[in-house]
Amino acid sequence: MAQTIINTILFLLIAWFFASRFLPAKGVRTIAAADLKKELGNKKVQYIDVRTPLEFHAHHIHGFKNIPLHELKKRAHELSKEQEVIVICQSGMRSTKANRLLKKLGFQQVTNVRGGMNAWR
Repeated sequence: MAQTIINTILFLLIAWFFASRFLPAKGVRTIAAADLKKELGNKKVQYIDVRTPLEFHAHHIHGFKNIPLHELKKRAHELSKEQEVIVICQSGMRSTKANRLLKKLGFQQVTNVRGGMNAWR
């Protein structure tokens, strides 16, 4: 009986851990790659790509600025907290992390591109 309770608690903790890593941060809007095509070119929006410079130079979307995820915290000052930020990566994992970081840094309007560049192609 005690072992069953311990196993249940352990399972719930592991499930919570993974869910918290992959679910978008509170207040982050998510859009599909197809919807991004409609929003491109909006001068009131900041577009950032959090992939590595090598990935970015191999293939990127015109208008996106490359700020690799590992540099985002120290380079966040390059972005305006008053404007929406749309974030993309390769698959959506790094952009989800970037969105969480931006929200913690006080950015109000943060949008994640679901599926990233994989979905864009």
